[in-house]
Amino acid sequence: MDSDTDAGKAAFLDDLRSHVGSTGTPRTARDPVNLSTIRNWCDAMGEANPYFTDEQAAAASPHGGLVAPAATLNVWTMAGLHLGGPAPADPNEPRTAVYQKLNAGGFSSVVATNTELHFDRCLRPGDLLSDVTLLDDVSEEKATRLGTGHFVTTKVEFTDQHDEQVGSMLFRILKYTKPAPEPAAEEAPAAEPAPPKSKPRPRFNQDQAWFWEGLRNHELRIQRFTDDGSLVHPPANANPATQHMEYDWVVASGRGTLYSYTVAHHPQVPSFDYPHLVGIVELEEGVRIVSPIVGCTKEQLEIGMPLEVSFVDTHDDVTLHQFQPATPARAEVSLQSGDVGEGDRLPLCALPITPLLIVSTAIATRDFQEVHHDKAEAERRGSKDIFMNILTTNGIVARWIGDWAGNDVVFRNIKIGLGVPNYPGDIMTMSGSVAAVADDGTVTVGFIGRNSLGAHVTGTADVALPGSPAHAAMIEGGAR
Repeated sequence: MDSDTDAGKAAFLDDLRSHVGSTGTPRTARDPVNLSTIRNWCDAMGEANPYFTDEQAAAASPHGGLVAPAATLNVWTMAGLHLGGPAPADPNEPRTAVYQKLNAGGFSSVVATNTELHFDRCLRPGDLLSDVTLLDDVSEEKATRLGTGHFVTTKVEFTDQHDEQVGSMLFRILKYTKPAPEPAAEEAPAAEPAPPKSKPRPRFNQDQAWFWEGLRNHELRIQRFTDDGSLVHPPANANPATQHMEYDWVVASGRGTLYSYTVAHHPQVPSFDYPHLVGIVELEEGVRIVSPIVGCTKEQLEIGMPLEVSFVDTHDDVTLHQFQPATPARAEVSLQSGDVGEGDRLPLCALPITPLLIVSTAIATRDFQEVHHDKAEAERRGSKDIFMNILTTNGIVARWIGDWAGNDVVFRNIKIGLGVPNYPGDIMTMSGSVAAVADDGTVTVGFIGRNSLGAHVTGTADVALPGSPAHAAMIEGGAR
């Protein structure tokens, strides 16, 4: 790199950093915290805490009334949708000038990389939030797996209608330029695109057609002989015990446990990803079925772990079953201070990433960027598909921890870093454990959410459980 290029980059960075330390004008939410928006957010996230939406349950809670999910902190002051598109950038915001200069410099692509949400108290319906943004840092030019660019960090303080601080957020994005494709050698012909992986087509005859028709309808059917009600799998021509040949079927609940498993490494068939996890699943109905195990790593497999069925379309007219870690039931009784200790593991939670989840949660978080709902626009910007927004990732993390800890848990902060995207058709599996328990009872949970591409999210969350000084302080701070 010659000195002129070095000097030009240094001058460009100095110009960007001249805005560091500047703050924008206060921005007040268009609407106060309200039940309708909370309910839409909970519906999209799958959040089941009744303290957010059920006035009767909330009245009997430690809060004494409805509260908003902690992860909605920065939803209320989102600019929203204006005249059929995302709201225009505020020219008074210091980050706006930096973003414009980065765009002009060729760093026009953007992706969120980190957030840190800190909560001073629980929000209640009727609170009217305002925010002020500080431009905290602009990094030097860095090479990343996405391309070369600059990380821009902002800090936002949120206050209520009484000008009292209710929380804060650190937010970091990467403004980058995608690397230009390497020119192909003149003598080398253009490479043919790799054909998509295609699973082998299963073979069956009319005697088993009912089973495969069930899979097409997302039903896991189990053969039942009518003489003694015996359930048999795989399907048989006659009852193994009585030789009776008349049968019908029952639709299995789809729930079971891992009875045994193997991890296939070789020989490798192009249709499958390796290592290939194959298990024997003992269904609630008592029969066992051989199935691929998805949504977890081989290190996370444990005999007896709860599993649930999911379905995958492999051909236009063929659907196969597979099993993934079962969605853990929400705690009926909240954990109390002293119930957990360092090293305690949280249950695995496998979350199918569907277009409905990505789009509905983006709307519920008032994020109308096209990359979260418009596939063509996402592809134009260099993504292979729409992808989950960072506000949704915060919400999913909070939901999972809340399901483990119970309704009475109060969040003090959520800190996350994003890795690979969550694309439709994938499964993200959350796992984690208690990293520390502080003297005031604050419990730190470390976590990671993985999909087939790698780690989508890593981070920590500090929560307060009932019976701890930390919990009492958060409840008192939210009392009005």
